[in-house]
Amino acid sequence: MSLGWIIFIIGTIGWFVGIYGMFKKAGIDANKALIPYYNTWCIVEKIKLNKIWFYLQFIPIVGQFVTIWITIKFVEHFGRFTVLQHALAVFLPFIYLPYLGFSPNEKYVSDVVVANYQKSAIREWVDAAAFAVVAATLIRIFVFEAYTIPTPSMEKTLLVNDFLFVSKMSYGPRIPNTPIAMPFVHHTMPVFNVKSYSTAIEIPYTRWFASPVQRDDVTVFNFPVNDTLIDDEENFGSRVTYYQAVREMGRDKVWQNYGDLIVTRPVDKQENFIKRCTAVGGDTLQVKSGILYINGQQQILFPQSQRFYSITLPASINTNVPHEEDESDEAYYHKKMRFVGSILSNYGINTREEQGDIQPNVGPNNFLVNITNEERAHLTLPDSFKIADYIRAPESEIFPYYDTTSHWSADNYGPLWVPKKGATIDLTPDNMIRYQRCIATYEGNTVENQNGKILINGKEATTYTFKMDYYWMMGDNRHNSLDSRYWGFVPEDHIVGKASMIWLSWDGGPRWSRIFTAIK
Repeated sequence: MSLGWIIFIIGTIGWFVGIYGMFKKAGIDANKALIPYYNTWCIVEKIKLNKIWFYLQFIPIVGQFVTIWITIKFVEHFGRFTVLQHALAVFLPFIYLPYLGFSPNEKYVSDVVVANYQKSAIREWVDAAAFAVVAATLIRIFVFEAYTIPTPSMEKTLLVNDFLFVSKMSYGPRIPNTPIAMPFVHHTMPVFNVKSYSTAIEIPYTRWFASPVQRDDVTVFNFPVNDTLIDDEENFGSRVTYYQAVREMGRDKVWQNYGDLIVTRPVDKQENFIKRCTAVGGDTLQVKSGILYINGQQQILFPQSQRFYSITLPASINTNVPHEEDESDEAYYHKKMRFVGSILSNYGINTREEQGDIQPNVGPNNFLVNITNEERAHLTLPDSFKIADYIRAPESEIFPYYDTTSHWSADNYGPLWVPKKGATIDLTPDNMIRYQRCIATYEGNTVENQNGKILINGKEATTYTFKMDYYWMMGDNRHNSLDSRYWGFVPEDHIVGKASMIWLSWDGGPRWSRIFTAIK
């Protein structure tokens, strides 16, 4: 049984035991305390609250906090009015409520005592603000959180400036590694540009009611290679990682040039990424000519997922545009792309006037156009136009960054096995290159190579058994996505939640058709 279930069971039993004892002292039939919801009905009647508070408990999410508020009002009828006492009732009800119910020093007081207690105006504001912050923080940690899509890597499943609700319950809420932190802020305080959390207390990975990520889920996770970064948003951060800089420049050069900017972050404070989970622990993945295969089976192409196609315009169409005096290369580039976009739109190819949708290829009239699989399937071009699949050439920054993968690319990748919890591998040189970061960094082991022998935590080892499940994440915009093909596996302790619903979408105004739509 998981720690989450143990805490939940203890907490639930403690709450009912406490209410049972409090009912006795309040002159209510104690057996009624054991009946869910009927017990809060009895409290509402006893302390003479408006009956509407009972019914508000049935509103999803909000109702949980209404129940907490009713409990606090009941605690006040035991003469307990301070912020500390109310905090104990909220955070440790399985201890504090039994104390009120069974301690001989605690008694139920009359309505007159409660009515005569007057909170100061400041206390009223403090209580209201504290309750709002606590409620919102608990929702954000355990239930759902709002996110915004900043890049086109998931287009057109998700668009830039889609605002999402991400469910924390889908995979089980993860307890923060750094519980001492400012509410509603991720890792950096706005304006002051300082760290928003403290590492004085760090909690090991704990997930309540854990449930695995399913293949094809759109998932939010902490960027795994963001544990160390060069904190220069213009050039590094997540776009160019610290590890990529080390591979390109060497560790000594990176520290010499950027030592003051290099920071480390705990898992829960690493950048949030959103991708589609294309492979789970135990799967073997491979990409052939841009088509994804899992365990040898070709995977479906989501209609709204994008990729580049090579379109050749007829030579009769002159795509050259004048380069104005004092015009920057970037401005000229965008002007040329807008010109090409207007040509293509005449033939039913919908493109935005942005760099990400049209890119130049080889030759004056050969262009890369970023369109969805659905658009490609229904695209009809004049005979003078030609369209072909675009296959990216081998790239130097493809995971796991060693010579035998020099023939791998974003479109021709693998095969590669995804680690699974409890699975054992032989520690061959090839496996060490592929999985050493999982063994050392993500699972907290020391790994050494002494005269060809692998030492794990100081002991010679020929095999290794994984402690966590891992996942492979890819963007739906396969040619424009910084994903697992470039930085590797996502451990289960980095999983934040499942993207569930778009609650707002904005592009100079609301995209009405996307609002309150489920994410598939």
